[in-house]
Amino acid sequence: MFAVVKTGGKQYRVAKDDVIVVEKLNVEAGDMVALDQVLMIGGDGDTKLGSPLIEGASVHAEVLDEAKGDKIIVFKKKRRQTYRRTKGHRQWETTLKITDIFAEGGKKPAKKAKKAEPAPKAAETAAPAEEKAPDTAPSPDVAGVAPEALSSPRDGKADDLKKIGGVGPKLEEKLNGLGIYHYDQIASFTPENVAYVDETLNFKGRIDRDDWIGQAKALAEGKE
Repeated sequence: MFAVVKTGGKQYRVAKDDVIVVEKLNVEAGDMVALDQVLMIGGDGDTKLGSPLIEGASVHAEVLDEAKGDKIIVFKKKRRQTYRRTKGHRQWETTLKITDIFAEGGKKPAKKAKKAEPAPKAAETAAPAEEKAPDTAPSPDVAGVAPEALSSPRDGKADDLKKIGGVGPKLEEKLNGLGIYHYDQIASFTPENVAYVDETLNFKGRIDRDDWIGQAKALAEGKE
């Protein structure tokens, strides 16, 4: 007898005594788990298909191990942005040995099985933050170099950055959040500054695309 079960968003064809590696489950080594998302059972001359699941069917397994899988490398690159980032990741996995397959109305296992549940994500288990960090807060490994920032506008009056094509009220607010209030600050951006602001504020290359630096220079010189 074999069954097709679903766990961790993937499907597995299993039979008794098979050993499979699945996405991490909220279990420990030695536990018995029940995989109740059974899509198909066959192999004994009678095939059952679920719609999409077979009601009452389950596959029982013993947890053999829980460990990290092989490392994968993730590389990101942005053209003309001086942006390169390489990260490694090892996914937690659970190794199961199939002990029994139960169709609807089949006998119950001698040992009570624990229902397999996906392990909670880090975002769900972490305590809620007291206050949401501002959208303009840069990550510690952000690319480029931060431009010179001001704690407040000079003489208490900021330039109207919305006069730069492509800058609206929301983008102006984000720039102010980085301490950028005046045309001459944008006009003096270096490529490293552009890379930093582009990534920190998720501008997706619009600084170069809309020529903010050229527009800011003209506005700083009074040429609107």
